[in-house]
Amino acid sequence: LSEAVSAEPVDLGLIGIGENAHIAFNDPPADFETEQPYIIVKLDDNCKKQQVREGWFPDLEHVPARAISMSVRQILKCQTIISCVPHAVKANAVRLALESPVSNAVPASILKTHPDVTLYLDDASAADLSPELSQAGTR
Repeated sequence: LSEAVSAEPVDLGLIGIGENAHIAFNDPPADFETEQPYIIVKLDDNCKKQQVREGWFPDLEHVPARAISMSVRQILKCQTIISCVPHAVKANAVRLALESPVSNAVPASILKTHPDVTLYLDDASAADLSPELSQAGTR
């Protein structure tokens, strides 16, 4: 799979930002260096709990211990990245992603380095943004 994916560019990446500012399943501290397009990651307890809260699994026992995720480098190779980030529970992650320096402790912060990223936020997920950024309506 990795060879096939690496052979062609990805036009559009539709990614999620998690409550801890993870992108895809790249939890903090995220690996910003691996060149593999897809990686197997261990899901931490907070990530597992988020999966249950969001209704993806009925309870923690059903959440897998590992997941296949697009790597951070592969996400950044997408020509366009779109992320829809709703709900108040993600407001702090959105604020950290947009207002803190790029750091693997805040994986979503690396999206600021990409030339074509669009985040769709609702009022609740944008609630913690600084007034300047909130009024700007863009990155």
